[in-house]
Amino acid sequence: MPSGGRCTLDQLAALVAADEVDTVLCAFPDLYGRLMGKRLDAEFFLSDPSGTHVCDYLFTVDMEMEVVDGYDFANWAGGYGDVHLAPDLDTLRVLSWQDRTAMVLCDAQGRDHQPVRVSPRAILRAQIEALGDHGYRVLGASELEYFLFRDTYRAAADRRYRDLSPAGWYVEDYHLLQGTWTEDVNGAYRRHLRASGIPVESTKGEAAVGQHEVNIAYAPVLEMADRHVLTKQCGKEVAAAAGAALTFMAKPVADAPGSSCHLHVSLWRDEHNAFAGEHQVAGIACSDEFRWFLGGWMAHTPELMVCLAPTVNSYKRYQQQSWAPTGIAWSPDNRTAGFRIVGEGPSLRIECRLPGADVNPYLAYAAVLAAGRAGIEQRIEPPPVLAGDAYTALDVPPVPTTLGEATTAFAASDLACRAFGDDVVDHYTHFFATEDAAWRRAVTDWERVRYFERI
Repeated sequence: MPSGGRCTLDQLAALVAADEVDTVLCAFPDLYGRLMGKRLDAEFFLSDPSGTHVCDYLFTVDMEMEVVDGYDFANWAGGYGDVHLAPDLDTLRVLSWQDRTAMVLCDAQGRDHQPVRVSPRAILRAQIEALGDHGYRVLGASELEYFLFRDTYRAAADRRYRDLSPAGWYVEDYHLLQGTWTEDVNGAYRRHLRASGIPVESTKGEAAVGQHEVNIAYAPVLEMADRHVLTKQCGKEVAAAAGAALTFMAKPVADAPGSSCHLHVSLWRDEHNAFAGEHQVAGIACSDEFRWFLGGWMAHTPELMVCLAPTVNSYKRYQQQSWAPTGIAWSPDNRTAGFRIVGEGPSLRIECRLPGADVNPYLAYAAVLAAGRAGIEQRIEPPPVLAGDAYTALDVPPVPTTLGEATTAFAASDLACRAFGDDVVDHYTHFFATEDAAWRRAVTDWERVRYFERI
């Protein structure tokens, strides 16, 4: 097997000839960030590694795979044709956690062989290219938190996800003894990530019972988004193999902290960190680009919030003293602020603490790059640095509190239309509005318990 899981077509062919690989997953991220695609016979894939086709409705369905009306991109009138999945061979790897299986991530293309503009990977690629035109490249890293339960996914579904058994029984934040009890899952998780070409830094206990965090090494931002979705896929499948269930919901437990996805971002030019510089701002030696990128990111966060918090559940994280930020503020090494500045010199970066673990990383990083680029182009200065507790500060702008509110702001965003295009904004506005409408129609257990008898 190739060292580190990554492989070339020639190496894959050798593995197929040796009967060490017989399946290739051609995968792509959908609007939610889920991996969709096909399992191809490996010999068939090697006979024509140009890809495969899938139905274009996959960019319009909801979480239940139900067809949703109202999209221009694909609809009943258009007959729901095909899109082509073009393999990005730089992402080809052998998956150590699946039997004799390799995976390649693909870019969706239309009949004209041009990128499907509403596909998450294409949206991020466009923002990377736009910053590249300014001479910049972007490095990123995702910190993903998750809850681990000692129930199978099927058992959890049969109980409608109620009364599950957390993997721990007391809060294990940095606690090595309690963390030992989950090494059957978390240890396997780390090893499979590394063996499959996803460099992993660590796992650790987090701030709630049964909650953990996985950190993977930073990379160019498209590769990081790819690593992010593969990290989620690996975690779920490794947990399932151990008879456990792992969730990346933003807020799966009402009376516990939610699960975040902290995004670390730095801008580079000519192999140097463009954020580092001679200016002194709040004790940070930084550049103009750092201030302007941060200023643009913060200024445009409210209108791009759906890219950071894409589900109804996302907004339930934002509670006082919950470790999830409730306002748009920045500060050096302050975990109450939505934007925390960490590192210095070559490691100087912005950590955004707003996204939850349910985030689609392609949309999140695309929003970051679009807002940061606008900041540089317009020389937007960040607000004054926060000192103290952002939860109690009176002059910190609040984050949107519902998916509906955030969707309305996104639909009206001039920046989103300029950066992504009107067609993309319309597509995702419909997507988020459909998700919000489904929630508003639902009757929940909370409502039944509260009102069934006593109203």
